[in-house]
Amino acid sequence: MNTSDSSPQPVNEPLALLIAAPSGTGKSTIIKELCKRMPNLQFSVSCTTRSPREGERPGIDYYFLSREEFEAKIRNGEFLEYAQYVGNLYGTLRSEVEDRLQAGTDVVLDIEVQGVRQIRRYLDTLMPVERLRWLLIFLKPPSLEELARRLRNRGTETEESLRRRLEIAASELRNEHLFEVSIVNDRVERAVSEIEALIEQRRKQLYELKQKDVS
Repeated sequence: MNTSDSSPQPVNEPLALLIAAPSGTGKSTIIKELCKRMPNLQFSVSCTTRSPREGERPGIDYYFLSREEFEAKIRNGEFLEYAQYVGNLYGTLRSEVEDRLQAGTDVVLDIEVQGVRQIRRYLDTLMPVERLRWLLIFLKPPSLEELARRLRNRGTETEESLRRRLEIAASELRNEHLFEVSIVNDRVERAVSEIEALIEQRRKQLYELKQKDVS
């Protein structure tokens, strides 16, 4: 008699990780570390109308567009979400996410907090299994005082731009309820480990839901 377990085993179902945070919280560092640890995780390259910063590569860090090019993509319905932040437009292309998920690849999105409402409206149109592929994470600083310290240490802010960024951050913190989970980034290692645990839990939930659908 064959005593081996022939039941299907969980597979690494592709997920879309949406990570948003106030500027200066360390979101980019967290995403880079996740990409190092997860070979199947790809970064969703956002579009922006702002100028490239030193060291940023077109098509790798951002798609740098003119405002006219960006607005044409809005009219064509090419964005999952888009938002204006400090005078510049930022947006996530549908193709950056949907193509990767269809190919079985995990994808991580770095978006502005104000774009989350648009993503949630998009998620409301999905079937339960496809909705469960999305994990909405809000990354928080330990405090606004610590956030101000981090922004000052960048050496790129005037007092006026710092004041404006902190006002925006306070507003974004009031939108924490839009996310499924919040994580305080007081230490990169701890924050990344928390996200990895959430990913493992979500894969299990997705697998169990799919098994229920076929039973």
